[in-house]
Amino acid sequence: MSQDLLRSLVWMDYRLAVLFTVILPLILLIWAFVKRAEAMQRLLIIYWRVASLLAITIYLLIGNFPIGFMTGFLACILIPLSLWFWADLNEEIYEQPSSPLKLTFTSWRWAVSVYSILGAVASIPFLQCAISQTAFATPFCQVWLEAPLGFKDVFHPKYQPGFLGFLGITALIIYVLYFGYFVLVRLGKQGRSAVEQ
Repeated sequence: MSQDLLRSLVWMDYRLAVLFTVILPLILLIWAFVKRAEAMQRLLIIYWRVASLLAITIYLLIGNFPIGFMTGFLACILIPLSLWFWADLNEEIYEQPSSPLKLTFTSWRWAVSVYSILGAVASIPFLQCAISQTAFATPFCQVWLEAPLGFKDVFHPKYQPGFLGFLGITALIIYVLYFGYFVLVRLGKQGRSAVEQ
């Protein structure tokens, strides 16, 4: 694959990610609050907790940390799991009467799940960027840093990449500790009610 084609595909992926993982779920969350659709609200809050790993990934890549490739891959796996794992929420949403919100929410949930699964599969060749410093330095891996650095230039022009990468590492440590506590302690003891606190 040529470098220009790879760059086009990477930028297309970032644009789709902004649409499917940021803009649409934010609109849906506001809409669900306005309509008082509690099951959708809870599921979207769970989604945002899990999807925050994507934001952490951006900051890790700004800081030039190869682990960002691994966190991006894991986010693609965790997002569909977070949207379909909760059987009772799925039932509540299914039992709601037909409405534009329900149709939009269901369409988005399927679309972001398919997008995430395809993204996880497509990112498998790039996992070498996370484990090999030699691979990380190649244009094959470095092309993935262009969009995060563009994000930095727009939203954090006065900050150094190293500092933003440090914020990413700190956020990742907090994320892993919270996720571990949630899975090992709260989920095991409280089941689905663990997400309501």
